Amino acid sequence: MYRLLFSKQGKAIWISHLDLMRALQRSFRRAGLLLKHSQGFTPHPALSLAMPLSVGVSSECEIAEFELAEPPAVPVEKIAELLNPVLPEGLCVLRSYEGGMKLRHMKWLQAGLVLIYDGGCPEDALTAIRALFARPELPVEKHSKKGPVTVDIQPMHRGTEVSRRSETELLIRSTVSAQEPTLNPLLLAAAIETHLPLYKPDQIRCRRIMFLNEDNEPFT
Repeated sequence: MYRLLFSKQGKAIWISHLDLMRALQRSFRRAGLLLKHSQGFTPHPALSLAMPLSVGVSSECEIAEFELAEPPAVPVEKIAELLNPVLPEGLCVLRSYEGGMKLRHMKWLQAGLVLIYDGGCPEDALTAIRALFARPELPVEKHSKKGPVTVDIQPMHRGTEVSRRSETELLIRSTVSAQEPTLNPLLLAAAIETHLPLYKPDQIRCRRIMFLNEDNEPFT
């Protein structure tokens, strides 16, 4: 099994999960790399994404796994050089390699949120939001397959820091649970909207920075 570590930036953040899969599949074909397909009446290409990314969120650490129908004509490290010229704008393969850690060892995600206030950051917003994330419990409504549910997200994030980025922006840096359970970093902003409605931002920019394993080492 081969892997790609790739980034999703700029206009590409608006590509949905399914469209991203199609774009990657087309890029493999354009690069002259034939993906292996499953057997049966509806064969599927052996290409999958480790953790689907929400539309509108940028990332520096997306991971795709794939299998080729035949050994590549170049070393696996060179696959990135074949794919990058044919990828849509905003997608960039940072590394291509073989093997890697088991996906079940992906435990944490370092993420960043930029809170944008068009009229300037409200007075005391920084102090209030820092205090919010220090509460012993932090219930937030999230959507599940069974409908909306309220969960306490406090145990699912750690090392959350809030700082002033400019007169109109606050920056939240946090390490959130990547799976079992999964915490979407955007729920940190939802907590502000729920518990501190006066400090709800006008815009939010979210990005994934790095996945970590159980030992807090970079996941590869």
